[in-house]
Amino acid sequence: MDSRELGRTLIDIFGQGWARGNVDLLMSVFAGDMVFVETPFSEPLHGEEAVRRYWLEVPLHQSEVAFSSGEIFAAGPWFSTEFKCGFRRKRTGEWVDARGAIFCETDGEKITEMRMYWHRWNGGKDTSKP
Repeated sequence: MDSRELGRTLIDIFGQGWARGNVDLLMSVFAGDMVFVETPFSEPLHGEEAVRRYWLEVPLHQSEVAFSSGEIFAAGPWFSTEFKCGFRRKRTGEWVDARGAIFCETDGEKITEMRMYWHRWNGGKDTSKP
């Protein structure tokens, strides 16, 4: 499988896991020794336990999640894509529209490093509708 095809497969599984609140599915795209960087200013999380702990919080705070990604750009073991993720905050009912880019390195099968660059817009917009 080439890098672009692998990237599409991995990001689609990642997005399905996020949208369904299925942390096991989401984590299935990562190698055991992965690095995850949520934003350019975040401390990198190293290893399955730390990354799983981060994503376990998401289903507790987000509902009605819709995830989509754009074209996959690939070079060697790297791929990137833009993404959109809309969700409702469980505590307040407020809609959030998050958009950004994801940059990943793979070992040819799974993601070994994921860096996200994103921004979110809070409130006032029902992102579940086109």
